[in-house]
Amino acid sequence: MKTYIFVYAGSLLLAIASTPVVILAARALRIYDAPDARKIHVSSVPRIGGVAIFLAMMGLTIPVLLLGNRVGEAFRSIQPQVIALLAAGTAVFLVGFVDDLYRLRPATKLIAQVLAATVVCAFGIRIDSVVLRGGFSLEFGWYAWPLTMLWIVGLTNAVNFIDGLDGLAAGISTVACAVIAVLALTNGQVVMAVLMLALLGGLTGFLCFNFNPARVFMGDCGSLFLGFMIAASSVMCATKSAAIVGLALPFLALGVPIFDTLFSMLRRILDRRSVFASDRSHIHHRLLDMGLHQRSVVIFIYLVTLLAAGLGMFMIITREPEALAVFCCVSLLLVLFFRILGAVRLRETIASLKRNLEITQQQKEQKRGFDYAVLVMRKARTFDQWWQAACTAARKMDLACISLVLSNRDGTQRTLAWCDQGQSPDVDNSIEMTLPVGQRRSGQSLRLQLVVPVNHSLETAAHRVALFARLLEECSLDDLPRDPRDTETATSLPTAAQPSGTEG
Repeated sequence: MKTYIFVYAGSLLLAIASTPVVILAARALRIYDAPDARKIHVSSVPRIGGVAIFLAMMGLTIPVLLLGNRVGEAFRSIQPQVIALLAAGTAVFLVGFVDDLYRLRPATKLIAQVLAATVVCAFGIRIDSVVLRGGFSLEFGWYAWPLTMLWIVGLTNAVNFIDGLDGLAAGISTVACAVIAVLALTNGQVVMAVLMLALLGGLTGFLCFNFNPARVFMGDCGSLFLGFMIAASSVMCATKSAAIVGLALPFLALGVPIFDTLFSMLRRILDRRSVFASDRSHIHHRLLDMGLHQRSVVIFIYLVTLLAAGLGMFMIITREPEALAVFCCVSLLLVLFFRILGAVRLRETIASLKRNLEITQQQKEQKRGFDYAVLVMRKARTFDQWWQAACTAARKMDLACISLVLSNRDGTQRTLAWCDQGQSPDVDNSIEMTLPVGQRRSGQSLRLQLVVPVNHSLETAAHRVALFARLLEECSLDDLPRDPRDTETATSLPTAAQPSGTEG
């Protein structure tokens, strides 16, 4: 017990002592988190506070694990796994630190997280099985690798995404570390208890400077490191106990960032945006929009996290069926919490799914029309054939009208036009555009005008315009044969052209 108290207190004091130094270093190097339209703070704040958390944890963990007492013996029994865990966590921390300095691409950070998760899996830190009531064991086999990697990478990004208000990510991570530490002590996992207590002390000391109004932000080096260490440590606890509570309890402690990440990703997918795109739809943004002060929002989410974790602690003293019931009930409470705040809206989700399906089907049909038009236009050998193919393409791609102004040899101009008899163009609900069409005779581009009905979707209308423009670029007049007889045909008005107002 003295060792545990020493680890927590030492990490706490080291974080309190090192954080001001990190703040001064960040200011000297001008490493700030500047305000923008998405962020809450209104002035630049140092953003590498995660360095203090990292130093506080490592500064206490490594010396304690090398002691000759019971903690040191336990460490030496699982030394390869612990070294792999700390090395992978350090790698994630360094990637986050580089991101704080130079802003890496999301894909680069994701690859680094996957590689780090692969390392810990290779050293046996995997969710290989879960023991249920009556000694029944659910073996995952080779699925243990993707399952473990999904858990680690998912939690790492969940903590990173929730880091949007002063002290929010640090406070939630503090609760998660305390829960895993209790779980480790209950199962006699000495090393995991030391790791979590060291991280808990570092977070507690850091919160003295990170709580609203924050003097420093943890940055990606802090949030990614925290998420990875908490996720990987929970897997290691679950590996040693093999009980379902080993994963269920950390899940509930991190329930707010987990569900917030899932619902945010769902919204972005429905909006057909990148899942890594920034927005203001996170749970803390919704609470702010309701008029709550930033500090009130953070404290409120703290209370929700403590409630979920506190109820989840009953899983430690209950059997598997009751523990599973507790897990399901607390998870439903968290979903209800997000539903009340408007993060989960079933009707809007269904409507978005239907709309996306309709847009996808329409674009597939338009692409099929484009592919057919390309085949027809590439067979054209004369201007007459090219124009007839263009009219066919316009019909296949649901255009309302196309017209082309031609210059005769005597200097006069005449207009070719095609309109779909099946629809009358609505000027107020149509896209009108002029596209250049290259031609060899004069060296100047002809002007082709088109009218595209919107049909309740500007996106699909714009997609049709883009496809028709691509068609004219890939099958232009310049691609017609250069035979003199064909060139002569191309200089005169096509005899096969349909008059304006008829369908070609």
